[in-house]
Amino acid sequence: MIGDDVMKIVIGGVHLGIGLKEHIRKYLLKKGYEVLDFGAADMEHDLSYVDLADRVAQTVQSGKAKRGILFCGTGMGMNITANKHKGIYSAVVESVFAAHECREINNANILCMGGRIVGPGMAEAIVDAFLTTEFGGGIPEYEKVLSDFLKEMDAMEGRNFR
Repeated sequence: MIGDDVMKIVIGGVHLGIGLKEHIRKYLLKKGYEVLDFGAADMEHDLSYVDLADRVAQTVQSGKAKRGILFCGTGMGMNITANKHKGIYSAVVESVFAAHECREINNANILCMGGRIVGPGMAEAIVDAFLTTEFGGGIPEYEKVLSDFLKEMDAMEGRNFR
């Protein structure tokens, strides 16, 4: 992760995910990622998960960060909000396998985790899988199905996100 190859990650967390967010922020910095942190600074200064997910999604959507990671109690509220943005594919992930699959098959660009669900060690492994797995175009035996699916998703976004 040196020079121009440094991946920029935007993160954010509300009070229920602040401990996990802080752990992952430090972990990402230690691994050499550039980190934009839009999350709450402490338990006393909570933010709206809707506003925070919106800001992180817009940052990924604009290309100012390659990927985003959001933290709340379960990851679900953040996920719902992030997915309201055109070109954002957010996933709630609780396992390394799911992190790998959401990238390789679904090309997810925002990861959501729950501070009440995922422990720090598992979160590190999930983040590693999410950040190092490239989109593989889907499952080879389902390539045509996936291609059609992605076209349908693009068309749906065109209709629904004006």
